Amino acid sequence: MSTILLLGATGLVGSATLRLLRDDPAFPRVVTLTRRPLAAVTHPKLDARVGDLEQLDALADAFAVDVVICALGTTIKQAGSQARFRAIDFDIPLAAARLARARGARHYLYVSSLGADPASPVFYSRTKGELEAALRGVGFPRLSIVRPSLLLGPRAELRPGERLAQLFGFLPLGKYTAIPAADVAAALVRLTKDDGTGERIVESAEMRAWARAARAGH
Repeated sequence: MSTILLLGATGLVGSATLRLLRDDPAFPRVVTLTRRPLAAVTHPKLDARVGDLEQLDALADAFAVDVVICALGTTIKQAGSQARFRAIDFDIPLAAARLARARGARHYLYVSSLGADPASPVFYSRTKGELEAALRGVGFPRLSIVRPSLLLGPRAELRPGERLAQLFGFLPLGKYTAIPAADVAAALVRLTKDDGTGERIVESAEMRAWARAARAGH
């Protein structure tokens, strides 16, 4: 029975994850921390908080949980600049990890991206990889990283590449095959129930395999 803090609950993966956590009896309390109120989402065990994610110290009591799921993410186009993108995709998740660990959280789950690599020449992938490396230094007993490919699902504004993924996501592209956000959410919830220690990285292909097995009843 774990208490969970979910960051990014208004996003594509985050909103799907919230629905699963809300309906799963394994989680008696689910805290969300968002910039704007959650629309039409209420539940007795949901503790929905609103605040400035760039001033997390003022919201520190929200981090007194067992597990943190970070599904925050943006694009450079949405952020407006590489500096703003890094503030959202690197600074906030790392600050959240440090706050949660200082308050006793034992497991941090991060939604990264396929191709994340601190040595990547691509700014987006490099930032994701640098955050993965930084999270390893925070000291969580358990660190879980999921690396989805392009996401499928209803988003108000599709990101570059996702429009093509929606149209051609059925094509067999190996590890680059697009993945439904719901399958990423299911993988996150599955990983929260893993009592192991150390680091676990789950790539997109493995998450799709888990989803196929679940649908087949295995």
